[in-house]
Amino acid sequence: MAEGARKQGGGVGGISPHASAWVALSMSAFSVALTALSLLLITLIISQPGVPIFEHWIENTVLAIGFSTMGALVISRWHPRNPMGWMFCVVGLLFGAVHFVAEYAIYGLLAEPGSLPAGEAAAWVCSWLFAPQLGLSGLLVLLFPNGRLPSARWRWFVWFSVLSILLATLMAALSPGKIDIGLGSIHNPLGIEGLPNVYKPAEGLLLSLILVAGGAQVVRLRQARGVERQQIKWFAYAIVVTVSGAFLKDIIPVVLSAPWLQWVGYVPLVVGAVSIPIAMGVAILRYHLYEIDTLINRTLVYGSLTATLVALYFGGIVVLQRLFVLLTGENTPLAIVASILLIAALFNPLRRRIRALIDRRFYRRKYDARKILEAFSATLRNEMDLDAVSDDLLVVVRETVQPAHVSLWLRPDSASEGQQAD
Repeated sequence: MAEGARKQGGGVGGISPHASAWVALSMSAFSVALTALSLLLITLIISQPGVPIFEHWIENTVLAIGFSTMGALVISRWHPRNPMGWMFCVVGLLFGAVHFVAEYAIYGLLAEPGSLPAGEAAAWVCSWLFAPQLGLSGLLVLLFPNGRLPSARWRWFVWFSVLSILLATLMAALSPGKIDIGLGSIHNPLGIEGLPNVYKPAEGLLLSLILVAGGAQVVRLRQARGVERQQIKWFAYAIVVTVSGAFLKDIIPVVLSAPWLQWVGYVPLVVGAVSIPIAMGVAILRYHLYEIDTLINRTLVYGSLTATLVALYFGGIVVLQRLFVLLTGENTPLAIVASILLIAALFNPLRRRIRALIDRRFYRRKYDARKILEAFSATLRNEMDLDAVSDDLLVVVRETVQPAHVSLWLRPDSASEGQQAD
């Protein structure tokens, strides 16, 4: 059962909760249907050699399904009046719609020209629909988790965002030339010659608004306490995973000249994209809210451990290979075997050291509490004086639990009292 989750009475704008749930479920089903049709078009497009698919199809697929599903769940099960649920549904529908019109235009204009009606109309819709998609995503980030602004000072940013979305939509709809948002060589059929091509500047502006909204979440996190702080932690965790995947996919392969690392980066990128709507939904529904601290701790520990072991593995191969060449004069697979054995031997010691380092650096209070309890356990095994043990116990409770007041009552042993009475 979600913490504090209760079905609220009343719908939206006078609509009953039952009708609100059906509207949300219909929007979710429509978004999933558009995504399914988009994936079907992808399978048809890739059968045509040399024809690209929509560049952002993975992100749009997982975000369309994720936001639509979580939005319907929030509205139909727990919070029919919660504005975040409706924003989830709208954003999910926009991701699904952008994906569909993009694949439709590519198939109808590039893969099988003339096979689908209104291919140019789909290309034109895709040329500007990305603007409300990105713009509303930024507002969703800004209003998370309670549907309200961090403070009244952010009202100007909301108005600026709305004006930016409208301007970007209008300019993109009329921008001439190539639709430079992942549609290959397709041009805007309704672009006006003489106007500048604004797709990349418009996309950059809207992404900048999302970054500013993310900065607002950082401000919220610094000021938040209790439940709200845990909610923002869930969202921040998903964003960090996504950004790490994007960094590993797009930046590291270029720096190291290793294109194969792009496929490695896809894993955390997809996992992060999937986790964004899930984390936001978990935060709003408050389901197992406080488990995020354990999740962050395990991610830091095993992420650091994995990076260290990978570095040791490849570094060991290079060093040992050179050493064996100097000794034997030829390459040998013994370097790989030795590196694997080294990693197996260092796994548990490294895991313990990294966990202790992370606990000491990021979870200092819990780390100190654990050390205090360990010291008290050692004292308890050796101490025979009941008064001294009682004093030590009070000190441990004050330093670990930190209550406003603490007292200790010791119940007398009835057997001992009986013996004394005799």
